[in-house]
Amino acid sequence: MIIVLNGYPGVGKLTIGRELAALIGGRMLDIHSVYNVAFALTEFKSPEFVETVEQIEAIAHNLIRKLPAEQPVVLTTVLAGTDGRAEAEWARIVELSKQRPPLYVVHVSCDLEENKRRIASEERILKQKLRDPEVAIRNQAGATPLLGLDANRLLQLDTTDMTPTTAAKKISVWAMQD
Repeated sequence: MIIVLNGYPGVGKLTIGRELAALIGGRMLDIHSVYNVAFALTEFKSPEFVETVEQIEAIAHNLIRKLPAEQPVVLTTVLAGTDGRAEAEWARIVELSKQRPPLYVVHVSCDLEENKRRIASEERILKQKLRDPEVAIRNQAGATPLLGLDANRLLQLDTTDMTPTTAAKKISVWAMQD
């Protein structure tokens, strides 16, 4: 199984993903594991950036394909809108899931004030994560929809009042009941 945690920055995907992977005995690939090399060595959104992300993602997907079939995989990502890059990345995840079904998609969100608090937290500095509360405001004020709305297995999860452990348990129960 592949569980994709898709949501805007600062909603708790990484923390929930870690808890979830531990809970279900899975592996986790965080979006920052893929993107940090591109951020470090290329200009954001340049052709080199896109190419680097795609190459690292291809390596990661090949490794996922080699895992035992019963090994769950948790992916975290931010895929939204209608730009070609996001749609292409989503298509690659869907293709990967055909080789390792089933695919579960969780749209992770939280209310604006909580999102602003989380995105500005000091712990995000160490993880080289975005910390601008204005990003949360822009994302929630008419944000483009997250990709995966057409997934057969979709859970909309508002984590405003949830601990990461509670959110991970909720996802686990949902995915395991199928």
